[in-house]
Order: sequence, then structure tokens, then C-alpha cells
Amino acid sequence: MTHADRVPEKPALEGLEAKWETSWEAQGTYRFDRAAATKESIFSIDTPPPTASGSLHIGHVFSYTHTDVVARFQRMRGKSVFYPMGWDDNGLPTERRVQNFYGVRCDPSLPYTPDFVPPFEGGDGKSTKAADQLPVSRRNFIELCERLTVEDEKQFEELWRTLGLSVDWNQSYRTIAPESITASQLAFIGNVNRGEAYQAMAPTLWDVTFRTAVAQAELEDKEMPAAYHRVSFHKPDGSTIEIETTRPELLAACVALVAHPDDDRYKPFFGTTVRTPVFDVEIPILAHHLAQKDKGSGIAMICTFGDVTDVVWWRELDLPNRAIMGFDGRIIAEAPDVLVTPAAQAAYAQLAGKTVFSAKQAMVDLLRESGDLIGDPKPIVHPVKFFEKGDKPLEIVSTRQWYIRNGARDEKLRARLIEHGTALQWHPEFMRVRYENWVNGLTGDWLVSRQRFFGVPLPVWYPLDADSNPVFDQPIIATGDLLPVDPSSDVAPGYTAEQRGAANGFVGEVDVMDTWATSSLTPQLAGGWERDPELFDLVYPYSLRPQGQDIIRTWLFSTLLRAELEHGESPWKHAALSGFIVDPDRKKMSKSKGNVVTPADVLTQHGSDAVRYWAASSRLGTDAAFDPKNPTQIKIGRRLAIKIINASKFILGFAGDDAAPVTEPIDVSMLARLDVVVGQATAAFDAFDHARALESTESFFWTFCDDYLELVKERAYGETGPEQASAVAALRTALSTLLRLFAPFVPFATEEAWSWSNDESVHRATWPVASGTTPDADSIALLDLASRALTGIRRAKTDAKASQKSAVTSATIGGPEAEVALLAHVAADLKAVGRITDLTFVKADELVVTDIVLATVSEI
Repeated sequence: MTHADRVPEKPALEGLEAKWETSWEAQGTYRFDRAAATKESIFSIDTPPPTASGSLHIGHVFSYTHTDVVARFQRMRGKSVFYPMGWDDNGLPTERRVQNFYGVRCDPSLPYTPDFVPPFEGGDGKSTKAADQLPVSRRNFIELCERLTVEDEKQFEELWRTLGLSVDWNQSYRTIAPESITASQLAFIGNVNRGEAYQAMAPTLWDVTFRTAVAQAELEDKEMPAAYHRVSFHKPDGSTIEIETTRPELLAACVALVAHPDDDRYKPFFGTTVRTPVFDVEIPILAHHLAQKDKGSGIAMICTFGDVTDVVWWRELDLPNRAIMGFDGRIIAEAPDVLVTPAAQAAYAQLAGKTVFSAKQAMVDLLRESGDLIGDPKPIVHPVKFFEKGDKPLEIVSTRQWYIRNGARDEKLRARLIEHGTALQWHPEFMRVRYENWVNGLTGDWLVSRQRFFGVPLPVWYPLDADSNPVFDQPIIATGDLLPVDPSSDVAPGYTAEQRGAANGFVGEVDVMDTWATSSLTPQLAGGWERDPELFDLVYPYSLRPQGQDIIRTWLFSTLLRAELEHGESPWKHAALSGFIVDPDRKKMSKSKGNVVTPADVLTQHGSDAVRYWAASSRLGTDAAFDPKNPTQIKIGRRLAIKIINASKFILGFAGDDAAPVTEPIDVSMLARLDVVVGQATAAFDAFDHARALESTESFFWTFCDDYLELVKERAYGETGPEQASAVAALRTALSTLLRLFAPFVPFATEEAWSWSNDESVHRATWPVASGTTPDADSIALLDLASRALTGIRRAKTDAKASQKSAVTSATIGGPEAEVALLAHVAADLKAVGRITDLTFVKADELVVTDIVLATVSEI
């Protein structure tokens, strides 16, 4: 029953977010009831932990709303929803934000300064040069990272609460918290002990700006200007072979020439040698299928290392490593030992210490002097690999790094990962191909070590020999009882602190794990793996992994990989992939492009329900445009939310018995049509098609408000009796159902309206259940016919230039015999809403309102 004192005189959306978020928290509306949960009753969500560095953007609101509507639906279906929120707070984005925010940079050689005060707080990001930033110790830098991420996470949580995410905030976690470090290190130790993780000295993609290794999944190609340089190599008989290269600065690192095995131009030379220009080093001419006949001159030089193809050739052709690129992006001082002549060493000295750009210029000058540069360089534009967060092209250097096997060189593991992808329910289904293409295209194992500071330490030490050199092939791996551990400050087991760095002592690993190596364990982190086995057994495998489509190759793949290695099974049953947000020019919104929109102002201006409506209107896997100057869809959402609370107030204003029998044909028809909508919305949600569920519900709602409510309001206002009671009961039943159908999408407006007649939250109410019976065709048709007839009456008055409130002496509705026979059942309501004294039905070819006679003043 309605609580009349609860219905406000003028309902409004303003202030509902603060009102209901506070109430939900106090009542524990979204709290995971672990005591009452069973494995069968739980719907668990492996929620994406947003990077806690900077600010959220409108794309976060978009995809996280998709997750929340599913969580709310499942909760109303009676599921115990495990819906945690994590914060991905370690890694490079946080370090960059801390550098700019506090004006500092990390220098591990500096001692710790207690009570350190940074130069400033709240940097605008303009001071990005290292020279402008104060060097601080690693410990001081990490403390600043901790401080800022905690503050950022508070702001993020406040925004998520404003948006209405039905997260259980008691289940939140941080990827850099001690329990997360413990879980990450424990999983890594397991990988090492099972032979899945290993250390190797190998060519590594390297970002010279951030001085860190980069994994395959973190790459992006950018079109960059370059030039082909045609260079001659010398055969023993005095003739030459010409190659074309964009990287002449790497000639000193050249180890072979390579052509396609079927290239008749070079077949005679396979197995012979040439000498390099300027440096006069003998190298072989070899065959490999990756050489391209139609690229340049059809024969290429292999350098260590110019690009990733060089790495493949180097490995598969068993070539020497003569790398000359340093970690700082400059040519190293020490020349390769094959440069033995004074001329070669003198030439190399002109390159040593130079950047790639300067070394290229110097090498071109040397080639011109020697006569080995043929013609002028030819400008081109070609794709160059960058670190996704970097500003300079990646180089390839030889480094010692840690790797986790990912199926690139293990067919059995690759097959298992493809098998898991096949078994996983993808929404939308076509996203599966992206995953399979990534797995099948892997070229190397997952590089998981990073030369950064704010991250999960690799739990490894190395013994030192008598000369204080690390013995890398005998790593000391931490045991579980020592975790969490930081080898850069904690003592290796079996040693004393005094033995750190001493002969026959030990040294700690200073590298940290790739942030994905921790994020890939979000099911374990949130579910309490090895920390709370009972909880983990309840929630794992999870019901759902929601995420963006752009991180299938990183987060989704790496999580599936770690689950296979640790548990031998997929970590979830369903994967839901949201599309991108694009700007009005259909360009993807991203911070790097500078076209992102922060959501706080949008939420304040339009309200959370309106923004959620915009997000929920888009299906999974499809991109959505957002124009902050004209957010049409958000305005439609606000109009819907306002209509919900106004219609609720109107309906609850009728006096009557909610449980009275519904007897009038039009009332029965409306409820039958609503029953169909319930079935459609439920089926859509079960198929993870939230947009279809919203579309079905909203379409019916506007018909309900614009037509049905107008048709029956006079009867509902009328004298007490069976007809009036039928109208009120039907209206109340429909309202209850519609509020529950809308609840996942517009939680604030529906909670407000629901509270006027209910004591418990709508978000804990039972989801409507369709009757399951096949509705009578005539019953379903009546509501539509009545709507069309009402539209005809309104149009007739408009054509007569009369007000819709104008009285009508008589009117005729014509139509097919079956249709007018049905309309006779709703004649009284049509007469009432149209203010018609005499309404006649006649046979006609189509439904039409004719012969409308407006009442005169005297008749009124």
C-alpha cells in the first residue's frame, strides 16, 4: 500500500544519488552475504580494477555500467552477488603521475630521507623532464606512490558510488597491498617451481625513456617517417650486393644478409659471404622464409637488433650477438670484437655515445665517404613499434629478464588456452576470434620483469661468487612463509644482512613484476586464494569477466593463462566485452589523443540515472559516440527518469485495493502485454544483452504512460466499483513490475519511487517472472488497437484546431470488423479520455476516426 506521507509534493531527481547511496551503505543493500551463500547460488564477478592514477574518464562509466546492470539483475534473480572492486595501483602510470604531481624522480642510489617533503603537490604535468624533478630514494618514491594512490582511490570510489555501482565495498582490494603482493609472489614461486617461469639473457624490447623492458602485449604500431638507404656489401670477387635499410646506424651490428629461399636472384649466393661496408667484417648470406622478395632489393641485412624480425632470424639461424644499442638509446662505447682493423675501430668511435638519430647521420656520412651509399635516401612512412605508454620508438637490447611460458613455444599449452577460449561464453561471440588470433600469433614467452620501482618485487635473490659476481643460474627463490618479501631490502634465506653484496654473499633482485603479472591474478586476489580457501572455493571459477575489448590480449589472456598454470581450468564461465567510446568524429577516446571527457561534471549536470541510461543503451562489443556539447542520449535518459517518478506519483495517487481483481479487457490486455515484456527482458538479460532488455522495457513504458494511463485515468479517478478497482489494481501491478524492470538501469529514480509504497529496497526485490503462458491474441491486440484509436481521436482534434480537452458531441471509429469488435470493449474509456458523448463503431478498410463533431458552448 502507498505511504501517502512518503510521496513528495514535487518529485525531483536532484539529490537522489546522495540520499540513496547513503541509505544503501547503511542498510548493506549490496553486501555479499557469505554465510547464506552456496556455490550454486553465487554470481561472482571478476571486476576490472581501474588504474588508480589520475582520473577516470567517460569510457570507464560506460563499461562499468554494463557490469553493474548485470549485477543488479542477478541480485534480483535471487543470486548472492559477489561484486568486489579492485584498484590497479602499481606500475608505470602511477610512477609517471607521482613524478608530475610531486616534482620528483626515483634514484635508487640515494639514501632514504625520513620525513621527506616533496617540492610541491598537485603538479600540472608540465614538468616531465628528469632535469626538472628532484631525485629521491626508491623508498621515498614508493611512499609517495602509496600516498597518492590512496587519495586517488578515495576519489574514484566516490565517483563510483555517485554512479550507483552496486559494489560491495567490503570486498575491495589493492594490487600493491601486502596480501596482493603475497598472492602475486606465491603464484610466481609456483611458476618457477613447476618450470613455467625462467630467467634468460635474450633480446628484449626496450623503452629508452622509461628504461624498462616491454612485453609483446604492450606494443602499438605508429606510422613514422623514415628513409631507405641503398648500401653495397662487397663479394670476394670485387662485385657488390646491394641492400636497402632504414637503420644504417646498426651496420656495426650486422651479422648476415638474408633472402627468401625461392628468390632466384640470390640462390647462387646462399652459403657464400660478403664483407660489410666501412667495417669490413665477413658475414654469411643465408636463406629464410620471412625475407620479402618485393621489399627493397629483396635481400636484407640482419642486425642485432633492428626489429623483431631480426630477433627471429638471429634465433632461428643461430647467429652471433653483436648488439651495440645501450639501455639509454645511445650506441655503446665498446665496439663488437669483430671490428679489428684500425679503420673499423675509428669509424665506430664516430658512432659511440650518439643517439639513434645522430648515429644515423654519422653513418650516412661514413657510407658516402666510402662510396657505399648508392644514391640519395628515399623517404618512406612505415609502422614502428612503440611502448603503448611511450613517446620514442622501442629499441631491442640484450638483457637478463624473467619470463612465464605462455604457449608461444609450447603447443600443448597453446592448445589448452585455445580450448579454454572455446569453452568460454563470449558476449558478443565474435570477440572469441580476437582471443584466438592473439594466442595463435604469439612469438615469444611473456616477459614479466620490469625495471621500475613501484610494483610487486620479484621474490628472488642471487648468490655471489668469490669475486662478488651474481650467479644468475642459481637463483634463491623465496618460500611461502617469507611472503610478502622485498629482496632489495630483505635478507636472503640462509644469509645475514652483512653478506649483502659481499663476496660469497648474496644480492637481491631489484626488478619488479609487470603490472599485468599481478592484474592477471584478480580472481585470486579478490577471492582470497590461499588466504581464505573457503571464500575462494565459493566464488571460483567466477561467473563473469567483464572488460574492454582492447585488453583481450593483455588482461583476459594473461588471466586465463595464470588460471591454467595454477588451477588447470578457466577462471570464468562468461566474458562480456564492452566497446569503445568515440568522440563526435568517431575517434576512440583516449588520454593519449587528448579527447577524453571526465565524467564528474556530466554526472552532476545530468544525473547518474541519465548517464547510466546512455551507457546501457549500447550493446556489448559496440562503440558508442559521446558528444559533451550535445549528449542527446543522456537527455533522453533524464527524461525517462523524470517520467518514472512522475508516473509513479500519479499512479500511487489513486485510491484503491492493489489486490482487487483485474476484470476490464483493456486492463487485462495491458498486463498481458507487460507479461510479454517481462519475458523479453529476462531472456535478453540471460543472454547478456542488457540493451535489448532496456529497449523492450522502455518501449512498453512510453506506450503505458502516453496511451494506457491516459485511457484509464478517468475510470481510476471515478466512483468506487469493479471497473475502478480493476484500473487501480492493474496500474499498481504494472508500476511494481516496471520499477523492477527499470531498476538495474536507473537505480536512483526507481528506488525513490519504490520507497513510496514499499519498506524494502527495490534492488532486493524479486525480479518479475513471466507467466509462461501463451497470451490470447485478442487480448494482446487490444492495447495496441486502443492506442491507435486514441491517436486518431487526438489527431482529429488537432486537425480541427481544437484543444485535446475539447468536448465532442459525437465521433465515429471505423475499422475492420474484428478490430472494431475488440474496440467496443474499451468504448467507455475512449469516450472518457476523448470527452466524447456519442461514440459509434462502423466497418471500414482500416482503423480511422471520422465524423468528429465538437460540442458547442451551449452543449458544454
